[in-house]
Amino acid sequence: MKKFLLTVALLFLLVLRSLADEGMWLPFLLGQQVYNDMVKKGLKLTKEQLYNINKASLKDAIVIFGSGCTGEVVSAEGLLFTNHHCGYDAIAGASTVDHNYLRDGFYASNKGEEIPTDITVQFLLRVEDVTKEVMDSLGDKSGLERWQKQSAVLAGINRRMSDPTQSIETRVNALFKGNQFIAFVYQRYYDVRLAGAPPESVGKFGGDTDNWEWPRHTGDYSIYRVYTSPDGKSAKYDAGNIPLKPKWYLPVSLKGVKENNFAMIWGYPGSTNRYETSYGVQLATEINNPTLVSLREVRLKYMMDEMKKDPATKLQLSPSYAMVANYWKFYDGETKQLIKHDVYGQKKKAEEAFIKWADGKPEFQGIFAEWSDAYKAWTKYAKHRMYINEGIFGSSLFEFSTMLIPVEAALVKTSASQADLKKALDAANNYRTHFLSEENKISDQHIVAVILKLFYENIPKDQHPIGIYGTIRNQYGALDKQETFEKLAADIFSKTFIFDDTKWNAFMAHPDANVLQGDPAFYYANAFYSNYISKYSPYYQQFNAKNMDLGRLYLKGIMQMDPVKAKMMYPDATFTMRMTYGAVKAYRPRDGVQYDYVTTSKGILEKYIPGDYEFDLPAKQIELLKKKDFGPYADPVRKDLVTGFITTNDITGGNSGSPVLNGNGELIGLAFDGNYEALSHKMAFDKEQVRTICVDIRYVLWCIDKLGGASNLIKELKIVK
Repeated sequence: MKKFLLTVALLFLLVLRSLADEGMWLPFLLGQQVYNDMVKKGLKLTKEQLYNINKASLKDAIVIFGSGCTGEVVSAEGLLFTNHHCGYDAIAGASTVDHNYLRDGFYASNKGEEIPTDITVQFLLRVEDVTKEVMDSLGDKSGLERWQKQSAVLAGINRRMSDPTQSIETRVNALFKGNQFIAFVYQRYYDVRLAGAPPESVGKFGGDTDNWEWPRHTGDYSIYRVYTSPDGKSAKYDAGNIPLKPKWYLPVSLKGVKENNFAMIWGYPGSTNRYETSYGVQLATEINNPTLVSLREVRLKYMMDEMKKDPATKLQLSPSYAMVANYWKFYDGETKQLIKHDVYGQKKKAEEAFIKWADGKPEFQGIFAEWSDAYKAWTKYAKHRMYINEGIFGSSLFEFSTMLIPVEAALVKTSASQADLKKALDAANNYRTHFLSEENKISDQHIVAVILKLFYENIPKDQHPIGIYGTIRNQYGALDKQETFEKLAADIFSKTFIFDDTKWNAFMAHPDANVLQGDPAFYYANAFYSNYISKYSPYYQQFNAKNMDLGRLYLKGIMQMDPVKAKMMYPDATFTMRMTYGAVKAYRPRDGVQYDYVTTSKGILEKYIPGDYEFDLPAKQIELLKKKDFGPYADPVRKDLVTGFITTNDITGGNSGSPVLNGNGELIGLAFDGNYEALSHKMAFDKEQVRTICVDIRYVLWCIDKLGGASNLIKELKIVK
């Protein structure tokens, strides 16, 4: 074990990459040769300026924004930049029909006008390698027993290294498929206020049509400020709080980009699975991804039908729609790119070499035979799981209804206490307010009708909840007719007590199991969910535990099998701080097509369609762009306003809002998307096609200053010309 852990450490000390710009590197383990390569390509900062645990460094300007994005501090008064889509919920939540900040944009002219949000941010304080402690606790355990023990051990370390009184939180992450464990210690700040956002027509220009596409002209940014108590500590919102005094903030560059310029991105990439097997690729391309895409298409269709009818409905559904649409297109593209590049075949070839090497080595010899059996056992239930997650839970009403399952349990189980019942009732009652504020009954009713019919048609009959479809046939008609399910859905939505305040309050005051079990929304949601949880979820847990076990051994074996390859390995993304570097670079997506490395305001006007849902623009922006009123933000070479650029950096979801930095550590843009041609990037990095799509910081500043008139925010920044 000691020899293996040394090998893991050497990955970062001895690495000399041959792959173009691939790698999500842990900055605190940045090896000298990686750093030397960065310097060779244009980095001007020292290693200590990048990451220093004892002194302020660049890492102190990078935050976890909300629950799934990255942000960066850009002023001495705690100002943050991130993406518009990262702050979308906060902007929508602050909006009303009369003060529609999502539609019209918003800029605070002073700190007193900044709007409180529910967003929190986290700064990384330090890291600690806890591998020995975890490994010693796990011993030779395997399978579900190992997974459960590991979860308990990590939870214990998290508690020990956290301090809720100081808003300090620790999360231990398993790296290299569970071969290394690192504790990340964070400081969370709760008072985060909206300081500025462009109109949605700027921040989401191009909508779903341009999502994951280049060329891009989206002003995907929003602005926040972090506040602390007067003594500089983390605190809940209070009018007496003061702006955060950061340890480090990023200067903002007006120098612009040229092709082959060095580009560095810091942030919190969410998840990758670069060491996935051929079995995993096959399951994704044949079952998981196509099922997710087809079920999300249903939700998107009926949500959009209602959003187009009414501005208030659009405001209500926009956050949910954007979230569903984003990964609908991603998983559709991932499937196509995995197949196009024969990632399955590439994985298979690598596995055959491993199997040959493992022959005669007891620790590794039987891995792929076991893996094959594990996938065969699970695959017949995989679509069912997707239908629960993306179908049944694709309905907001059904998802909320499952929150009443603990209420039922507390009512019918003799072992349940009044405290259990009260806890379950309070949880459901508290969440109901949020549910009702986001629920659109018309679209959701259509979704339920279609999903229930698709489940009947596409999930094997022996996996159906017992008696459910017989009941539907007897009460509503033939199961091959959509009108049967439309009648069913209409009954569910008209008769459930969940939408009726009087009946709901009566139930809360006098909970009754018969009333709950007779409610149609609860009855159907519970039938599908409980059927899966009781019969099929245990199979998934067993499969998942076996998959993790074998993945850990496989990766350990790969490192031993090919030491040269091991030196070029990096851990999969785990929503922990990573650094990636590359270059600004054009590319050829297909034969005969060459994409430039930047886009300009000319392209905005070319795409503009008056009144269009995705390509409309504010009148003031059209006027300013036509007059070429670019102020100090014009590109001196292009004689135009550069809106976006692309780099060869290796990022994924979670990097949204990440700072794109030049060799001096100055902010040149915000990362906000990847390109369609490389959507296989979670499982396989395509060194020729992968591009990170970034909004140029000069376009952001132009929108704030010239379009938004918020010169007060510009004056806060340290601008480098």
